[in-house]
Amino acid sequence: MLLLPEPLQRPFSLISRHFSAVKDIKWGAWALTAFYLSLLSGIVVGLQYDYLHPSYATAALDLLAPYGRFFRSLHFFTSQFFFLFSCIHLLAVYQKTMKYSIAEWLQLLGTLPLILLLLFTGYILRGDNTGSSAGLIAEHIIQAIPVVGHALNNLLFDISADGLRKVYIHHVIALDLLLLIFAWNHLRIYRIKIRDHLPIIGLMLIFSVFVSAPFEPDRLGISYISGPWFFLGLQELLRYMPPLAAGVVIPGIFLLALFSAYPTNKYLRSILIVLGASLIFYTVLSAIAWMR
Repeated sequence: MLLLPEPLQRPFSLISRHFSAVKDIKWGAWALTAFYLSLLSGIVVGLQYDYLHPSYATAALDLLAPYGRFFRSLHFFTSQFFFLFSCIHLLAVYQKTMKYSIAEWLQLLGTLPLILLLLFTGYILRGDNTGSSAGLIAEHIIQAIPVVGHALNNLLFDISADGLRKVYIHHVIALDLLLLIFAWNHLRIYRIKIRDHLPIIGLMLIFSVFVSAPFEPDRLGISYISGPWFFLGLQELLRYMPPLAAGVVIPGIFLLALFSAYPTNKYLRSILIVLGASLIFYTVLSAIAWMR
């Protein structure tokens, strides 16, 4: 295994120290378990969904389809757990990625923005007040990108002209295939047995029984709509900066720093400081947005 100089090993120890108390938790296995539950429940939800009438389809799924509310909640929350467990898993095994090549590191890190895009397109597809607004904001941000903005919007969203057809295709096919391709080398080394994770499966099932996935029909007279929790900070940033800066440049700088944080980078300490400060700043912005 590649050994780094002592000054460069300290950031690793700082990261690992915070997870030493939970080192026996199989975060990667939990993430995969949540992912499988999300896929299975997503199939059930997808069979009842109509992207031509998204709001009606979501409401009908909750009210008319047998156990529809449960399956939609299970799909929604297991997808969130998949993202959270994946992030914690990456932090917990960060030192072990020293043996990865730069290409393997970039491929692995690429799964995180793909998961976020899956979560975000899921928010849009529910077709409620929040989802519709989120889709329009995303279009506005992408179209602000010089030269390629309109072409990129036509590829990813194009909601204003084409409704939710492209968003639906990306959510159920394109993004899932890309995620599997990016994570394939990593997934090959993980094998899980369902019987070993029955407690966490039971907790996610019970949680989905008692907590319903959000759905907000149109309400007259409201002046503020809260977006997805993972984009609350971005939503708040858009209040103070133009879309190109808030929605493209700043997130792009963060992603560049994240992808540059591979363990053998000689500037790792500075990159980790930038990432840590960015996360703190984003958390503060998210808290401000949440309290509005």
